Amino acid sequence: MTISLTGTEKTEFNKLQKRLRRHAGKAIEEFNMIEDGDKVMVCLSGGADSYTMLHVLQSLQKSAPIKFDLVAVNLDQKQPGFPEHVLPEYLDGLEVPYHIINRDTYSVVKSKIPEGKTTCGLCSRLRRGTLYAFAEEIGATKIALGHHKDDIVETMFLNMFYGSRLSSMPPKLLSDDKRNIVIRPLAYCREKDIKKFAGIMEFPIIPCNLCGSQENLQRQNIKAMLLEWEKKNPSRIESIFTAMQNISPSQMADTSLFNFKGLELDRSGERKEYEHEDNQTIFSGNIPEAEATDDELVQIINL
Repeated sequence: MTISLTGTEKTEFNKLQKRLRRHAGKAIEEFNMIEDGDKVMVCLSGGADSYTMLHVLQSLQKSAPIKFDLVAVNLDQKQPGFPEHVLPEYLDGLEVPYHIINRDTYSVVKSKIPEGKTTCGLCSRLRRGTLYAFAEEIGATKIALGHHKDDIVETMFLNMFYGSRLSSMPPKLLSDDKRNIVIRPLAYCREKDIKKFAGIMEFPIIPCNLCGSQENLQRQNIKAMLLEWEKKNPSRIESIFTAMQNISPSQMADTSLFNFKGLELDRSGERKEYEHEDNQTIFSGNIPEAEATDDELVQIINL
């Protein structure tokens, strides 16, 4: 694809492209997402994220110190209005093998879920099952999805607000049956960079709102909240994502991750001096002088 850019625009584009490559390369390395000899099934939805992921992976493939294969896969779920010709026409122009899976999961979901109820749970299970099975069929060792840093942070808040659990989409995931590994190479990339890159590249974007799902509405609410936060603090999403990488189970409240019941005092060793320990006054209230003990004193620390 030939892109017409001025000198300054070309410089900025090169910086953007290098930034996406660098972030993707870092995520792949830190989570050991792709190994020598892997066959990576790149899942394409027709959105900016998946197009960018495929482009970045193709670029990294050329310079990587290891050898791995890419195969693009799109699942056509037969949603009304889906332009099924767009992806094949685009992929025909790339040097990458591809498959289009046709499965009418849309009708299955509509027949099972009452009108007005969210379809996301069943839809995602059907989609996941189809992709997992196809990955085994073609011998793919990794399944690459195009979720980025903003998606991961948004999903954490979705799960907190609507699912009452603290979880998100990990950069690398082993399926429950241990038969597939899902990777998210764009986990360190920002949505704004991806959108800007996709716009310059003029990828043939397919709308992502065909199903009108309830989760999409909830996600948009979360996205709006985070956008407002970022206006006040431009590094807010970066800080939240970094926090997700620095979890202290003992500072949370999940008894399955930390043994709170088993906590015991241990004053056998010599303790370190507490901060401001010497700068304090001691007040004893309503305690007979003869009966006062150290454990009964109320200490007021003057900070």
